[in-house]
Amino acid sequence: MLHKTERIEIAMLAVVVVAATVSAIRPHSFAVWMTEIFWVAGLVVVLLSTWRMFRFSLAAYLCFFAWMMLQTVGAHYTFELVPMDWLKEPLGLVRNPYDRIAHFTVGWFAFPFAELFLRKGWVRSATLAAFFAVMTVVAMAGLWELVEWQYAVIEGGDAGAAFLGSQGDAWDAQKDILCDTLGALCAVTLFLLRERKTT
Repeated sequence: MLHKTERIEIAMLAVVVVAATVSAIRPHSFAVWMTEIFWVAGLVVVLLSTWRMFRFSLAAYLCFFAWMMLQTVGAHYTFELVPMDWLKEPLGLVRNPYDRIAHFTVGWFAFPFAELFLRKGWVRSATLAAFFAVMTVVAMAGLWELVEWQYAVIEGGDAGAAFLGSQGDAWDAQKDILCDTLGALCAVTLFLLRERKTT
């Protein structure tokens, strides 16, 4: 008999699979869809293959789930074309904010990272776990910007530009890393609050 938490985790997996399948129906750019969904599929494989060896908390899986859903929507439309004028116009934004929102949720990976570092005993305190989790996210963010750059150079054309998603912003890479970092700081704050309550 599955516990309630396990049922929620399986439901999240099912939603991701359905969303990814639906997103494959007439995407704006199939090349971009393939590239973006590759990362979702990769994360699903990693989490499934480690599920019995290391179980994250439900909160940690929710952090992964939030990013996978945003990534799947971005894969269908490309991040700069996700229909978000309803938010863009009232806030007086020049560019589509979807990419920044998605980067902020990448920062939430700091929560499961901190959980992993602490429970595996790789660090001695929750504070150190939080610190190294944020540093891991910042490193991942920088590496991702290099991946985007090289993909855009190699692929070229509309698909390369759509994957890069800079929307004419010369500081796009730096702002994306900032969003990742802010998301990570928010995530580890919640992690530390949870750890304080359980100790």
